[in-house]
Amino acid sequence: MGCDQKKTIEKQPEGTHETSDKIKVLNVATFHFGYTSDANKVDFDEEDRNTQEEIRALSKMLAEFKPTIICIENHPQYDAEINRVYQEYLNDPSQLNTNYGERSMVAFDVARLNNVSQLYGIDSYMDYNYLIGEQIVNTIDSATYRDYMNNPFKDSPELAELDKKFDDLPLLEKLRFYNHPKVLDFNININADNLLYVGTQDGFEGADEAAKFYQRNLRIYSNLNRIPMTKDDRVFILMGAAHASFLRELLERSPKFEMVNTLDYLK
Repeated sequence: MGCDQKKTIEKQPEGTHETSDKIKVLNVATFHFGYTSDANKVDFDEEDRNTQEEIRALSKMLAEFKPTIICIENHPQYDAEINRVYQEYLNDPSQLNTNYGERSMVAFDVARLNNVSQLYGIDSYMDYNYLIGEQIVNTIDSATYRDYMNNPFKDSPELAELDKKFDDLPLLEKLRFYNHPKVLDFNININADNLLYVGTQDGFEGADEAAKFYQRNLRIYSNLNRIPMTKDDRVFILMGAAHASFLRELLERSPKFEMVNTLDYLK
C-alpha cells in the first residue's frame, strides 16, 4: 500500500470534534517497523539514521495529542517486560530502542514527551488462516473474491495510483495513507469481510476464519476496556492497521469513547 504527497490526501471527516464528556482517543494505524509474522510486510530499515529522524518528528506530532494512557500491540502478560525496557529508555532517550519496532520507537517517545509512566498492551492472539481463500475450492462467489483480491481499490483509482508509489514515500506520507478512511475500510475487507465470499459447497470455511479475526479484535477492544480510566484521560492507541481499522468501527459507536481525527496529528 502507498500514497503520494500530503496534498493528495485531503483531510477526511474521520473522528469527531472534542465536544463531549467522552474519553478522547487517538487511534493510529501503522505498519510494523521491525520483524512481523504478518502476511503483508513493509520494507523498512529502522536502523537508518534518516528514518530515525523521521520517527522522532512523527512522535512529536503524535505527542501533541497529550495522551495520559498509551496502548500498544503487545500482550498484557508482557506489560512488565516492555515497561521495564521503557524505564531503561527514559534513563537515556538519546538513542531510539528498535527492539520492539514501532512500539518502542514511537510509543516510548510519545510516552516520554508526555510524562506517561507506563504503557498498556491490549493485543490478544488468535490463530487465523489468511490464505483459506487460496486453499479450498470456492463454490460461494469466487468472482467477487478474486476481483477484490486483484484490484481492491477499483472504486478509488486515486488510492490505487498512490499505492504503487508507497515504497518511495517518507514515513509520514506512508502513515497518512494507512490512516485514510478508505484504506481502513480496505483493511477490514482484505482481512475478514472478503472471506465471506469463500467456502465449499456445504461449508463456511471463509466465514469461520473471518469470525476468528473479528473475535481477536473484539478481545483487543475488551482489553482496552480493562484499563482503568476516567473522562479526563486521553488515550493514544498505536496498532497494526488491521487492528486499528476494527477499533475505529467500535470506537465510533462507543458510548464511552470519542475519536479525534487521526490525520489532524499527521501533518
